[in-house]
Amino acid sequence: MFVRDLLKERVAVVTGGGTGIGLAIAESLSAHGAHVVLAARQLERLEAAAAGLPGPGRALAVRADVSEPEEVRSLFERVDSEFGRVDVLVNNAAANFIRPSETLTPVRWRKVVDIVLNGTFYCTLEAGRRMIRQKAGRVISLVASYAWTGGPGLLPSASAKAGVVAMTRTLGVEWAAHGVCVNAVCPGLVDTPQSRERLWPQDWMRAALLEGVPAGRFGTEEEVASLVLYLASPMAGYMTGEVVVMDGGQSLGRGALALIRRAGVIRRRPQALSQGGP
Repeated sequence: MFVRDLLKERVAVVTGGGTGIGLAIAESLSAHGAHVVLAARQLERLEAAAAGLPGPGRALAVRADVSEPEEVRSLFERVDSEFGRVDVLVNNAAANFIRPSETLTPVRWRKVVDIVLNGTFYCTLEAGRRMIRQKAGRVISLVASYAWTGGPGLLPSASAKAGVVAMTRTLGVEWAAHGVCVNAVCPGLVDTPQSRERLWPQDWMRAALLEGVPAGRFGTEEEVASLVLYLASPMAGYMTGEVVVMDGGQSLGRGALALIRRAGVIRRRPQALSQGGP
């Protein structure tokens, strides 16, 4: 259990913070004392989210398209004018779709890469320059395991997320001497209203996906938010350049566990040994 004032008076910027995992992260940071700035393209949704944040600090909604460097610059200038500093940046804004790679168009490729990779770079650079001046800060980006395993049908996102992983490791080294920690969180299958609607709307889809998760369940938004909270806190001050995976073992097994279970090599629950020996 984290203490309530863990991030008291810290200023956190969360991109893509109006719904889903981004909103859960914003709620967690707010509940633990941070002033929270929510940034995304739909201002009305952001304002509703900001109004519902639970903490004692201020909440601010700012419309910003992270794929546009001028809008990102304006976002951080607004943060400067309202709070005078930025202590935590959470790069959560994303774009994705599933499509055979041979059917991709340059427009669709650029759209995903501009938001996921370029948007993360623009936000990280604006926040990082400020953090370097103040000799402290945390940058936390959301990635996916297909950044290193590959993801059939997800080529633009996989390529962009791989770039974010490389950015995280590079800046983790470059900025460590300035007191700025740069890390990434890699969630597995997280069950949100958005993912249920767009990715696994039917029960058989959910069951098929969980066959490849050794933990046997979906992750939750709150679990991801708790990990981000830790990385944003003073407790993670010696951790930088890392990609922390929390996926119930999915990226390790990659479906093999379901196969060997069906083949009878291992059982779902261990059987007690008999009194007579093995």
